[in-house]
This record gives sequence, structure tokens and C-alpha cells, in this order.
Amino acid sequence: MIEYLKGELAELTPTTATVECHGVGYLAHISLNTYTAIQGRQQVKLYIHEAIREDAHVLFGFADKRERELFLLLISVSGIGGNTARTILSALNPNELCEVIGSGNDKLLKMVKGIGGKTAQRIIVELKDKIVSVGGADTSASPTSSALFAEPNNEVLDNAVAALAMLGYTAAASQKVVKAILKEQPSVSVEAAIKEALRRM
Repeated sequence: MIEYLKGELAELTPTTATVECHGVGYLAHISLNTYTAIQGRQQVKLYIHEAIREDAHVLFGFADKRERELFLLLISVSGIGGNTARTILSALNPNELCEVIGSGNDKLLKMVKGIGGKTAQRIIVELKDKIVSVGGADTSASPTSSALFAEPNNEVLDNAVAALAMLGYTAAASQKVVKAILKEQPSVSVEAAIKEALRRM
């Protein structure tokens, strides 16, 4: 089992990171929070969860152990797979997710694609007590700091739509929402645009 990957960040998108370790490139699926945390770095360390299926071995990467622990808690809930857990961790940062589950706020969870009312309630019921073990707030990798890395509108639009497509949203719907966000916030970063789109869709 792979515990972590440490090496050169060869490629990075809002949903995937390729880490080169001794000449081998490993593709890891990441959340938007991890993307924000490692953006701009040459050397990275990603904590790994390896999902072994009949047709593929899929790696999920996390910038810190806390986010990985939350991911593992989420996929322990019936009906929550790796991609859904990653989408939840892209829409809500670890602090927000802990607060949402701890306070029983199913309305915010239902805003995430693929999470209905029953699933949101199940997440809260099953994880409310377990979430305490994950630990307190950690603001060291807050996605809001990414506003400093604003990109041109067309690049933000393309990257945000591509990331949303990989998270399961249609291109047409994604473009409509992201364009509306860019109209309201012309200097918004790609990370902030994706997070806002996830809240609106």
C-alpha cells in the first residue's frame, strides 16, 4: 500500500496531480483544496489512498493527512464513492466539512452534486461522532489565499469548466455558471471560480 508520494510535481490540474518519483510519474486524483495547497510548488508530498478495483488502481492524493482522514470517513458511508468524496472535499474545505457535519447542516451537503437528502443525513448521522477524531481547525492551506493567483478570464473559464467536467458536470451548465461568476468577479482565481460554481450548481 502506498502511504505517500514525494517528488517533482510534473503536471497539475484542478482535479489531478502527476508526481514524478525516481523517473516514474504517478497520477493522483485530488480535491480543489489540495490543488490550492500545492499550486506553484516544484516538489510536493501527497498522502495517498489507493483504491484497488478489478479494472484499475486509482490513486487519490491529499496535501495533508487530515484531508485524507476525512476522505476515508466519507467513503466509509454507504453510497459515497471516491469521486463523490473528492467532490465534497472540493466544495467544502476540511474546516467547513467538519463544521457542517458537526452542526448537522444537511442543506450545505445537499448542494454537492450527487448528494441527496437521505445521503446527506446518513453522512451526518454516521460521521458526527467520528469527525471529532480528525482534529481541530487547520487554516494553513485555506483556499481563499488563492485569490492572489488570479489568471486571465479565458484561462479561468477553460480550467474551471474542464475541472467541473471531470467532477461530473456538463460543459454547457458549467460554462453558464462560470461565466456568470466571471461577470460578477472579473479577477476571480480558477480555484475560487470552481468552488463558487460547485455551490451554485
